[in-house]
Amino acid sequence: MDKKNYTEVLIDGNIYTLGGSEEQEYLQKVAAYINQKIGILKAQPGFTRQNKDYQEVMIYLNLADDYFKTLQEAKMLRAQKNDLEKEIYSLKHELIGVQMKLDAQMEKNEK
Repeated sequence: MDKKNYTEVLIDGNIYTLGGSEEQEYLQKVAAYINQKIGILKAQPGFTRQNKDYQEVMIYLNLADDYFKTLQEAKMLRAQKNDLEKEIYSLKHELIGVQMKLDAQMEKNEK
């Protein structure tokens, strides 16, 4: 079983103790990302004049948007990787075929 790591993080001016199997540096990185998102939204005109529930929902929606965009990008990159692997496989087989023809021709020329 993984050891549980604890660290204090600062999110939107509040200190929270986070615990998890991840390293403390990772937990700090996650907290910094959330702080960055909150800061971007708070910089939007009128955002801080909205009620807290609205602000929280907007933060959640922005985080979910980032998540789904990243999932889509990862899916696209996996498909691209698979296509490239198929192309490499095809090129390797083509190279083997050409090498076999070359070897046969060289053997023929030696006779």
